[in-house]
Amino acid sequence: MKNKFVKSVLILSVGSLITKVISMFIKIVLARLLGTEGTGLYMLIMPTFTLLMAISQLGFPVAISKLVSEETKNNKNLVFSVIPISLIINIVIIIILFISSPFLCDLLGDKRAYYGLISIGFVLPFISISSILRGYFFGKQKMIPHVLSNITEDLIRLIILIAGLPYFLNKGLEFAVAYVVLVNLVSELTSILILFFFLPKNFKIKKKDLKPNLINIKDVFSIGIPTTGSRIIGSIGFFLEPIILTFALSRVGYSSSYIINEYGIISGYIVPLVLLPSFLTLGISEALIPNVSKAYIHHKYNYVFNKIKQAIIFSLLVGIPATLVFLIIPNIPMKIIYGTTKGILYLKVLAPIALIHYIQSPLTASLQAMGKAHEAMRGTLWGTIIRCVCLLVFSLMSIKMWGLVIAISSNIIFVTLHQYFEIKKALKK
Repeated sequence: MKNKFVKSVLILSVGSLITKVISMFIKIVLARLLGTEGTGLYMLIMPTFTLLMAISQLGFPVAISKLVSEETKNNKNLVFSVIPISLIINIVIIIILFISSPFLCDLLGDKRAYYGLISIGFVLPFISISSILRGYFFGKQKMIPHVLSNITEDLIRLIILIAGLPYFLNKGLEFAVAYVVLVNLVSELTSILILFFFLPKNFKIKKKDLKPNLINIKDVFSIGIPTTGSRIIGSIGFFLEPIILTFALSRVGYSSSYIINEYGIISGYIVPLVLLPSFLTLGISEALIPNVSKAYIHHKYNYVFNKIKQAIIFSLLVGIPATLVFLIIPNIPMKIIYGTTKGILYLKVLAPIALIHYIQSPLTASLQAMGKAHEAMRGTLWGTIIRCVCLLVFSLMSIKMWGLVIAISSNIIFVTLHQYFEIKKALKK
């Protein structure tokens, strides 16, 4: 089991590193072509995109990964019982999104967000199906299909962006942003085809396989709903972020153009940059779930503790050097990736906070794997409340965008500490 965990972490880390490099080129293309205003507009709709992704997936990937790793289910029926339910959920979300998009544009303070919001609906079903298939492979601790699909997906996305984005920019910034969203449809479809290729031969689809198994669905929902609760709560906070920020800063006299540009710099440039080392932490988190889940149900608490400790050390091995780079020579990564040095002061402040964030993902994944999704969700809920309150209060104090920086930092520190203490409590047996 130990060798499997290390092997999984290595495969996922190498794959995630390659993906992050490709993602960096994608960010360069977006930053250079969309500019600060376009990036700001894109980041306005991203919280909505993130929230709807969380709702559409409903925690199915983690639930399937956990159930498959326990080796007590018919995996083929498990996967194909969930897919029809997922598609129904997605259809409902798409209808609601199409109806509510004009209202969302008003809340976001920019009518140009409309086409981007509508585009999200077309992408969601493909993201949901690919995430379900990934959950199966994580449960089986087969990481190569996931890695290959991710790399191919990002390569396709990069190529299509370079090929088509200049054309849509000529049509208007709102159409260019919608195109950036819709590119995910093709890239996710590519990922699904690759994942299907790696499924075992006995996964050939028959009519009876598409018939939902009520026991499997019940088990998936019992794990998935509290698991996705954490993600949905966090996504709601992210969704409310530009709305609260726009309301508060407009109220104290800041212009709409200032808010969009500065929000684009923080959310589109700085936050993705400081979270760049998360390629390792996410890989570790995904590898942890089947290992911790299997060990915890067999009461191997020392093994679980050692795996979590190992995950934190792995996360910091990449996190610490990255933080030092952001603190000492922040202008170099900013200039290389974005072609600008705007927001360097934000980067210097958020870099040390991000170091704490690097260990948050493995801690949360461990809680979910131990069946403590409710505890993880509670931490996320309080963290989101703290973030929203801080954002409103400090933004109204006329300290420019520093209210957002304080809100982000408060959330990271609180949630990480909460998850850490919940894990300590769970392992005291």
